[in-house]
Amino acid sequence: MPVSEALQRLVLDPRFWSGDLTEADELPPHVRVSFPVVDGYALVLDIDLPSGERALGLRRPASSEPVQLGWAPADGPYPAALRWWELEAFARVIALGDPTLPHPGIVVALLSPFAPATPEDDTTAIAAVREAAYRSLRREVPPAEASGPEQAPLPLFSDDRWWPAPPVLSPRVLDEAAVAAMSAPAQVGLQVRVGERFPHEDLADLVRRASATLTDMPHQDWYAETRPLARRIADSGDLAPLPALLGALTEAGCDHPTVLDALSEPLVPLEACWMVETLAGAEPGTLLRHHV
Repeated sequence: MPVSEALQRLVLDPRFWSGDLTEADELPPHVRVSFPVVDGYALVLDIDLPSGERALGLRRPASSEPVQLGWAPADGPYPAALRWWELEAFARVIALGDPTLPHPGIVVALLSPFAPATPEDDTTAIAAVREAAYRSLRREVPPAEASGPEQAPLPLFSDDRWWPAPPVLSPRVLDEAAVAAMSAPAQVGLQVRVGERFPHEDLADLVRRASATLTDMPHQDWYAETRPLARRIADSGDLAPLPALLGALTEAGCDHPTVLDALSEPLVPLEACWMVETLAGAEPGTLLRHHV
């Protein structure tokens, strides 16, 4: 898994997202996370925890160090290093290659500030994807301890009000207010893509390869057999036939965990939408716009 243990702990701490971490938290000075995309390309995020600075880089095939796409101080502004549609395409390909990184999830949560919305983007859809990404941050919570006595109490003390249950930690990392504040698409700020040092050709090559991966997928093996059904779902906006699509994929021999999980219960509509769109060969947002 490309996400280090240090970062796994950090992303489950609400203070990491609010920028309230302090030196007293005994944190490592630097965290790097690498998200392999396709054909040796990877997106690399470097986080300097003492200062809160973040740098997004692109690692090319057969290269050990990434070339910088953009840098941001702790309180922003973030540079417009990626187009939103580029990031979502990368996130989809990453999810297909690593079932532990479903889309939308940690990839979108961490990298979406580097992909601000433009006037041509559907900001409602972007907000929905970002909201789902932040909501996907969940931690394991141990079962609550029994609050009652080990033996039957005296009648005077039998009322449950004498034995209040201990508070239970929510599995969600961010509360509703934090999710709402973070989900709004960032607006275009610093323009870094006009610079001569920006890796235009490498990023364009990665975009082509990622797009080709998504375009080719519906034509492969069992996906081709179920593409007409996926297309009908994408065009109609009705998610009711999802069990039929899941059954058809299973009968055809599909065992891809990312594909099956996105279409299985408990259903997360946005996860199902991106998967159906991919299987149908539909433009991103074709199905999603029916559910935002």
